Amino acid sequence: MISPYPSLTSDEAAALIQHDEVIGFSGFTPAGAAKVIPTAIAAKARIEHAAGRNFKVGVITGASTGPSLDGELAKADAIKFRTPYQSDKDLRESINAGKTHFFDMHLSLLPQYVRYGFLGELDWAIIEAADVSVDGKILLSTSVGASPTFLSKAKKILIELNRYHPKELLGFHDIYELKNPPHRRPIPLVNPEDRIGTQRVWVDPKKIAGVVVSNRPDEVNHFAHLNDTTRKIGQNVASFLVAELKAGRIPKSFLPIQSGVGNVANAVLGAMGEHPDIPRFQMYSEVIQDSVIDLIKTGRVSFVSGVSLTLTHAVLQDFYANLESYQGRVLLRPQEISNNPEIIRRLGIISINTALEADIFGNVNSTHVLGRSMMNGIGGSGDFTRNAYISIFTCPSTAKGGNISAIVPMCSHIDHSEHSVQVLVTEHGVADLRGKAPRERAELVIHHCVDPSYRDLLRRYFKLTENGHTPQSFRSAFAFHEKFLETGDMRNTRF
Repeated sequence: MISPYPSLTSDEAAALIQHDEVIGFSGFTPAGAAKVIPTAIAAKARIEHAAGRNFKVGVITGASTGPSLDGELAKADAIKFRTPYQSDKDLRESINAGKTHFFDMHLSLLPQYVRYGFLGELDWAIIEAADVSVDGKILLSTSVGASPTFLSKAKKILIELNRYHPKELLGFHDIYELKNPPHRRPIPLVNPEDRIGTQRVWVDPKKIAGVVVSNRPDEVNHFAHLNDTTRKIGQNVASFLVAELKAGRIPKSFLPIQSGVGNVANAVLGAMGEHPDIPRFQMYSEVIQDSVIDLIKTGRVSFVSGVSLTLTHAVLQDFYANLESYQGRVLLRPQEISNNPEIIRRLGIISINTALEADIFGNVNSTHVLGRSMMNGIGGSGDFTRNAYISIFTCPSTAKGGNISAIVPMCSHIDHSEHSVQVLVTEHGVADLRGKAPRERAELVIHHCVDPSYRDLLRRYFKLTENGHTPQSFRSAFAFHEKFLETGDMRNTRF
């Protein structure tokens, strides 16, 4: 059947985008992110700037994307504002230099903020698809993210029809969009494997301004190999969960797992998969990484619900070659369903996320280096942490060869307060903070999680203030950070 949609080149698509417009791009990590059209928009921006004309656009995505989107637009100085999450080096530099306005958001809130109109009107949705029908049914590729909301709210739509992703992905998506209050109903999902929506996104075909055909793989990088530190963190988490299981605080059938992204997350999942006392489990999470596919293959994970297939090239190719074997075992959902507090509490999710920095009282910084420079963003960690059955944060105890302690007197920026953080884990041990007063938490964190080279320093800090429910010293709370900026080594701190 002949397509009713204009067939465009990427440059022709970019020519439709005007200065100051707001675009909702597909992508949740590099998986399913638009690629050729944003690169062409960046090229247009360079031409416009060279001619002395303004050209910047508002960029909204599901989460982070790949270098062809965030990276190219940032290098072209083409981003007016950006939300809700990013991980690109060039964009990070632009944000921290004050050139790009970035507002950090919980990922579960992004779609409804768009629907509520809190972020203004959405001029365009630029979405990667594996297929699009003549009557406006769009089959998304390797991520869902916030794409259904972008497609429903945008005035106009551009489709990147990526032939790299097979049409046989039909059946791997479960598209369900919430209604706005006061018409919102309970989400009818009571098990991770429940299907509650459609396999494709339906749009008015008249909104589709054109289709750009591409054949580009997702720009997913390999994570670094595990080392002794990350392996030990993984083992500590697995041992803690086994102890909870034996104590009866986790049901014998176990509970669904949510895991963050990166090397530590891979180490934790690997350790859980190897531990003989952890039963076969399900995952209700965001990002499906290589390690999750390995656990499915070995039978340690029976089902995974996520937002994106963030798989390296070889693993994704193998996944596509064996699609039938993953049917009924892998499902991709919108981020406001994967990260929804109602569902997280109902299912009893055990959340495991990575801290950039934690303090001795249990507060966690997930986003800012030395309290001022944005790293990536809060992502979905807050959605899960605040509502989890058990919320766990992990991190190596030190960074920069030991010059930085990841455990400090007071976090330089707080994303997750002590009220939400239940368990802290480093390579040295586990601090179970549940039911503990601030002074008890400090003693547990220092004893179990802090690197030996910093324990005496933190004990000295803890003794500076005798009075108060949470003994903090205004004069010395950020002494670690100040000493690092002064000498490059927190170990030089003196109290």
